[in-house]
Amino acid sequence: MTESAETTDGRFVPFARMNGLGNEIIVADLRGSKARIAADAARTLAAVDATRFDQIMAIHDPLTPGTDAYIRIINRDGSEAQACGNGTRCVVQALSAETGRHDFTFETRAGILSASERPDGLIAVDMGIPHFAWNEIPLAEEFRDTRAIELQIGPIDAPVLHSPSVASMGNPHAIFWVDRDVWDYELDRFGPILENHPIFPERANISIARVTGRDALTLRTWERGVGLTRACGSAACAAAISAARTRRTDRTVTVTVPGGDLLIEWRDDDHVMMTGPAEWEWSGRLDPATGVFERDGEPVPA
Repeated sequence: MTESAETTDGRFVPFARMNGLGNEIIVADLRGSKARIAADAARTLAAVDATRFDQIMAIHDPLTPGTDAYIRIINRDGSEAQACGNGTRCVVQALSAETGRHDFTFETRAGILSASERPDGLIAVDMGIPHFAWNEIPLAEEFRDTRAIELQIGPIDAPVLHSPSVASMGNPHAIFWVDRDVWDYELDRFGPILENHPIFPERANISIARVTGRDALTLRTWERGVGLTRACGSAACAAAISAARTRRTDRTVTVTVPGGDLLIEWRDDDHVMMTGPAEWEWSGRLDPATGVFERDGEPVPA
């Protein structure tokens, strides 16, 4: 993504198809352009196998002095997200390849965050400070203790999932703790019900977590506005800090998601650090108004 944001025809902007542990990401470069990726364009791109994504990371010119860019995050259904850790790693890799720099500061709806590409190629993202107050997550009613709230699915006397920990990592998360393999649960059936439960006025990311050691847990996530995903960085952070908060684990854990491993550290200053890989797949150009796209080396669509 080294060319200017707007191509010679004035419509198409460069993008890269990437992934973070299988979390499908489009990094679109709108710097220097006044365009925004429309919700309909996002849904059009999501409907095509080649460009199917979990999030679009739209890079805009910075709004705040001292930051490198403003990142607008768009879900598969066209809605906007506040945070995306896996997508942030993809942005860092793309901009590092373009500029030769390794340290960046971005602004998102969740606030300002920093990220760095390490010599080994892994990327560390400061995901910020978690929030646990019911009205900061937010929840629709007051819970004094969000380490476990009254919420279940299944029969009252034998719920399949119950008593999740809830937290915000810039976006709302509910983590259900289980003793069996996380693949034993029909998250594809329960996920959309719980995502849209009235207790979550802004919907929520729904995860099933199993602790496998003081420094490890496994995780599956139904992502708000996306569905089942191979990796959700903010969910991994929410699960890790909730595990530590409920004394299930220590404050540094490896979170194994379907796409691989993320290292999560809840530091003493309360910031949550997430470290993991990113992978470039291919690049092209897209029309932010319609979602029409072309790969590099192919003719621009009429």
